[in-house]
Formats: sequence, structure tokens, C-alpha cells
Amino acid sequence: MSFKLTILGSSGALPAHGRFPTSQYLCVQNRHFLIDSGEGVQIQLGRYQIPFHKINHIFISHLHGDHYLGLMGLLFSMHLQKRSNELHIYSTPGLDEIITIQLKHSQSVLNYAIHFHSFHSEEQTILFEDEVMTVETIPLRHRIPCSGFLFKEKIKTRRMDKTKLQDGMLLQHIASLKMGNDIKDEAGNMIYRNEDYTLAPRPSFSYAYCSDTAYNEKAIEQLRGVDLLYHEATFMESEKEKALETFHSTAADAARMAGAAGVKKLALGHFSARYKDLDPLLEEARAIFADTALAIEGETFELEA
Repeated sequence: MSFKLTILGSSGALPAHGRFPTSQYLCVQNRHFLIDSGEGVQIQLGRYQIPFHKINHIFISHLHGDHYLGLMGLLFSMHLQKRSNELHIYSTPGLDEIITIQLKHSQSVLNYAIHFHSFHSEEQTILFEDEVMTVETIPLRHRIPCSGFLFKEKIKTRRMDKTKLQDGMLLQHIASLKMGNDIKDEAGNMIYRNEDYTLAPRPSFSYAYCSDTAYNEKAIEQLRGVDLLYHEATFMESEKEKALETFHSTAADAARMAGAAGVKKLALGHFSARYKDLDPLLEEARAIFADTALAIEGETFELEA
């Protein structure tokens, strides 16, 4: 049961100091997601040995170039690697036009189908749902329409206590017990009481990705209690005016958001090229929210019980 985030890029608008523009790879129980696709994303996927073909869903937070300019190259590489399974891309309106016109003028036809799903940045919308998890948008405050993404596992089934398994226990009995049910005979007599044969389910985890945004108190309730919050921290408080002008956040803003939402852990990213040393940003955030880390290239965050 895995829930693992790998940071591919942590830079702001410009690649600098060995840092790439924003991109992340998230694996949740064998579901593979790419979150933003900045320049150099396929280099980073290769560096961290993440196979392109596993990615079936790509989420683009907004249409500033540092968050999607690596996408076209990745799509062509998937084509060259003979990808055949369909790909789903989620973004604010317009990305389908950007991709389509490049395919048109390069006279290219991909081996696989792309399904574009557009969403409105001012709304909370469920983009993906299956039996295991959901992905929903987080409305953010930026200069153009921009959304974050909230990845949440659903409540897991209970676990069988292997020491209590009995001869004659049918598979359908086990499945029903794991769903929290008691097993009774036709007369209503108890055969297996759920609490006698099962253990509590493993925890369900959540990850919130807050891309480019000014401090946004409207998002606090949606972020309430998440296990891991990624929040942009383009500037330090000494550049607060610049952050306000550009609708970005400071490291302190990110920490205040984490504290207000009661999250368990904070990861900072989207660092301005003006900062070669990131320790001061980390210190600024930790002074407000202690459990803070830098979401830099190659860093992994694994959520587990």
C-alpha cells in the first residue's frame, strides 16, 4: 500500500542553481500521476527511474509556461516509446488548443489517444475517482486561473486477523467481514462477529498540492488535516511586496497556511532564482510551522502508517 511523492522540479519561473521548473510524480496504490510538467520533466523522470508509460493522468495547475512547457516533449517521447494506452490530461481551458496546434504544425499523429479534461479554477471539482481514491481541485489566487489538487485515499476496508481465521470460513464471509459486517445465519443467529475477527483498517492518506498562489484563507477548510501539504514559497518575507504584486507566497505564508489548516507536514517549493541557498526559507517557515521540509529535486515523501 504505497503513497509516495517524488519531487522532479522545485524552481520558480527560471531553472536555476541546478533546480528545474515545477513537476512532481505521485504514486498511490499503483496509480501514477504527474503533477505539472515544467521544462526538463522527462530528464528528471529518467534520472529518478520513473517509466513514462506508467503515467496515465497528468494534472496541470495553470498555463504559465514553467508549469507545462515540458509537456510537449514528454508526449512525443511517449509516442517514440510506442505508448498505446490512453492518456488523461487535466487543466484549465486552453491546453488542448496549445497541444493540438503543435501536433498540427509538426504534422504529427500520436500512437495513443489523449483525453483533455478542463476545469474552472474558481470551483472545487472532482477530476478523478475510483474505488481507491479521489482527486479534486483546490481554488487558488494567482494572476491567471490556477488550481491546486487534493489527492485523497478513501477509507480502507478492515483487515482480517489472521490468527482468528477458521476452517469453514467462506471467501464471501471474509469479504463481508472486511467491509465491517457481521455474519449471521438465516435465523439471525450470529456466526462471526466482525470485531472478533478483524482489525482496524490501515490509515487513509491525503496530499494537497498548492501551486502558484498568494496566501488564500478560503482554501484552509479544504486543506484541513491533510497528511502532507506542498505549498509554493517563491519568496521570503523580506520580499513580501513582490509576493503580493505577483500573487505568490512567502515561506512564512506557506507556514501560516499549514498551521491554520492543521496539516501534519509542510513541503516548500517553487523557489525564486534569486535564492541559491534555500536554508533561510526553510528557517523562516520552521519558525512558524516546525514540521517543514524543502521539496527539492530527488526528495521523496512517503506516507505510511
